[in-house]
Amino acid sequence: MNELKLPSIDYPALAPSLIMLGAALLGVLVEAFVPRRLRHLVQLSLALLAVLGALTMVVLNADDRLITIGGAIAVDGPTLFLQGAILVLAAMALLLIGERSVERGGAFVAQAAFPAESADDRRQAEGVSGATEVYPLTTFAIGGMLIFVAANDLLTMFIALEVFSLPLYLLCALARRRRLLSQEAALKYFMLGAYASAFFLFGVALVYGFTAGTPNGAAGVDFATINAAVAESTASPLLLFAGMALLSIGLLFKAAAAPFHVWTPDVYQGAPTPITGFMAACTKVAAFGALLRVFHVAFDGARWDFTPVLGAVAVLTMLVGAVLAVTQTDIKRLLAYSSIANAGYLLVGVLAPNREGLSGTMFYLVAYGFSVLAAFAVVTLVRDADGEATHLSRWAGLGKRSPFYAGVFTFILLAFAGIPLTSGFTSKFAVFAPALDGGQAWLVIAGVLTSMVLAFPYLRVVVMMWLSEPGESTPTVTVPGGLTSAALMIGVVATLVLGVAPAPLLDLATGAAEFVR
Repeated sequence: MNELKLPSIDYPALAPSLIMLGAALLGVLVEAFVPRRLRHLVQLSLALLAVLGALTMVVLNADDRLITIGGAIAVDGPTLFLQGAILVLAAMALLLIGERSVERGGAFVAQAAFPAESADDRRQAEGVSGATEVYPLTTFAIGGMLIFVAANDLLTMFIALEVFSLPLYLLCALARRRRLLSQEAALKYFMLGAYASAFFLFGVALVYGFTAGTPNGAAGVDFATINAAVAESTASPLLLFAGMALLSIGLLFKAAAAPFHVWTPDVYQGAPTPITGFMAACTKVAAFGALLRVFHVAFDGARWDFTPVLGAVAVLTMLVGAVLAVTQTDIKRLLAYSSIANAGYLLVGVLAPNREGLSGTMFYLVAYGFSVLAAFAVVTLVRDADGEATHLSRWAGLGKRSPFYAGVFTFILLAFAGIPLTSGFTSKFAVFAPALDGGQAWLVIAGVLTSMVLAFPYLRVVVMMWLSEPGESTPTVTVPGGLTSAALMIGVVATLVLGVAPAPLLDLATGAAEFVR
């Protein structure tokens, strides 16, 4: 009888993910046993403490370079850097999620079971305390993201994908106001996400079949086996290319890259704005972290085959994001198409065939995350009696009505446009320069041209805010609570510092830009 040998597990290396998932389970118990009036404070404190504890373990694990749990999880420089980025950005998002003074009761529905537009729904919209289930859902999502960027085989990556996707589907449906729009957004996200997950899983099956063609016949979906199979497998390369294509669909869907971006504008517009910010920052880090590991570790030997295809996707993504952003009349949809265009710029970094491309992409993810969370923090403050005023026509004259917050938003938009002395300029330079050095000039040219187009909708908003007279429909800017003020201050300061003095974070990213194989 063969003796069963369990794989060795390095628990300190897994601690960040375990802490977040443990906090999520504790959050479920809090919902069951803590009185309703105390839940908000307890849940927010628990979530923030868990993020702080997980971030502490990431720092303590800084020197770890190992593969654990039988090859399922890799802890290396990119894993730790991206986990740290997810946790810092998640802390900012939790501050926005926890805000209760900007709108009475917060941004979330009191009970998700209230029928939209019913009498109960109208009563809860007037200020009943919002649901606190959002905290365990958010911490589950964060835990899944931490595993997603560390996954060293495709099945672990798929499980992590579902762990962080399912809570996001629910969170998108919990907006306090415009609930039909919110529920429609959640349904679209869920349906399209289910298709993307199916594509990903079918791709796993095809890649497994391809690895069975190696001389030793040892099939598997861990990245070391896949990498060896790319060089040695005698199976039909159609299995490899089809598997790569289907896996890419699943990952590019999460990254909001064209043509798999169609969910993004509707979901960004309909979801509660703090959740939109959370997805725009943290989900993008997780998606590109997985893309980097899959294509730099598992399929690195097939670079000549996938680079032209992913390059075409990058150009299409930049074009779609830039051109359609020009036509938008809603600020959240504008930021959604901005996110799509930025996914294209990030793909340029993914395809750069050098270590600088990897480090530049990681730097870009952090810089963009701070800026986009700050942008959505401002969006939560511009409101009237019916909630957030997101139609662009309502922002006309905002610079004269509230010059400080209009100035802050102007600075963030200039960062998105890539103006020097902002993080947007340094992050674009960080991905374009390695791509140019690696012979991908066509991607850089496309990136520069679409950046020029994308600057127009940003500058149009700036002109509307400062050069238009405020009208009767121009909303006021609500005085932010302490949590929103903290998130906004962190985002703006980070956007400025990473534009003026990016060297420390760039050096950190460069030092972390090496995968274990």
